[in-house]
Amino acid sequence: MESQEAKFGFTQFAETWNGRLAMMGFVIGLATELLTGQGILSQIGLM
Repeated sequence: MESQEAKFGFTQFAETWNGRLAMMGFVIGLATELLTGQGILSQIGLM
């Protein structure tokens, strides 16, 4: 049976998903830079 612990705040569940999403964002950002040849700041018009 599943535990009834909270799913929000500084819990192990939330921190695990935060880490996974951060890693995905980093990889997607890196792949976008490699495919376009521009950095993220150039892509959004800040440079």
